[in-house]
Amino acid sequence: MPLETIRWNERGWIELIDQTLLPNELKYIACRTVEEVWEAIKTLRVRGAPAIGIAGALGVVLGIWRSEARSYDEFKAELDRVADYLATSRPTAVNLFWALDRMREAAERNKDKPIPELKKLLLKEALDIIEEDKRICRAIGRNGARLLPDECTVLTHCNAGGLATADYGTALGVIYAAVEMGKRIKVFADETRPLLQGARLTAWELMQGGIEVTLICDNTAAYVMKQGLVDCVIVGADRIAANGDTANKIGTYNLAVLAKEHGIPFYVAAPSSTFDLTLESGDQIPIEERSPEEVTCPFGRRIAPEGVKVYNPAFDVTPARLITAIITEKGVIRQPLHENIPKILNACP
Repeated sequence: MPLETIRWNERGWIELIDQTLLPNELKYIACRTVEEVWEAIKTLRVRGAPAIGIAGALGVVLGIWRSEARSYDEFKAELDRVADYLATSRPTAVNLFWALDRMREAAERNKDKPIPELKKLLLKEALDIIEEDKRICRAIGRNGARLLPDECTVLTHCNAGGLATADYGTALGVIYAAVEMGKRIKVFADETRPLLQGARLTAWELMQGGIEVTLICDNTAAYVMKQGLVDCVIVGADRIAANGDTANKIGTYNLAVLAKEHGIPFYVAAPSSTFDLTLESGDQIPIEERSPEEVTCPFGRRIAPEGVKVYNPAFDVTPARLITAIITEKGVIRQPLHENIPKILNACP
């Protein structure tokens, strides 16, 4: 049951699900300024690489919608200021920068158009990104669903579902597509410390879809694997380097090591826009470090002594050698990843 994660209100602002309120409240909030979009991305009101990209694209539209620029050069300077500002919200998910660059390129392609028409064309570009994401996620789902046997139990981490995209999901999209094919799928959802995206979002989302889900603490994953209760692991991604090294929510690397130890396939599901082929390896992926309070005072309640040192990276990098395959809208990329990534990505849609 797809939910629109983020949308454009034709009265001239952005509406998005405030994911910090889930699972207790499903509420759309309005972002009427670029600063509110930046805050929504930074504070995880909107999150997930594809959804962040959509927020960035719509944020550009919001930023130039009431522009009074009289020339393209003036207009482009405003657009660049907006895009540069939005780019500072979160550093790891490459989809944000991909979407911002796409909006810049759309403006440049249409620079001879009158400013009012150019604004409409930029809105169309952002809306096209949303519609493309819907199609891409469903293609990822179909491609990945073929890898899952019937009566399969999947372990997933964080949230790579409809809430992380326009409406369907990447890792969870594979599960949805398999269920739509008639396969019987069960899911273990890691709670995903420190902000509990697995507990708050993935468990909620799967239950809304009528899919059997069991919530486990992050440190339970090895035990359920040892018990033979997990058939495969499927996660999303925030950035994938040219060699296949993959950045995803902190704790993903743990699961990949555990899956290798237990002989369990480890799949990454992501759109082609999540690949950053300018980076040779995951060592070059910038890793966001977030506030210590997310660890010491989660959801406003102190659970650690004041003054304790905290290290809180939001992501880790899973080496390509631990990944069985990467599921994209263009096909399934198998080992050796560094050889097959360009072959699949450069293939016709």
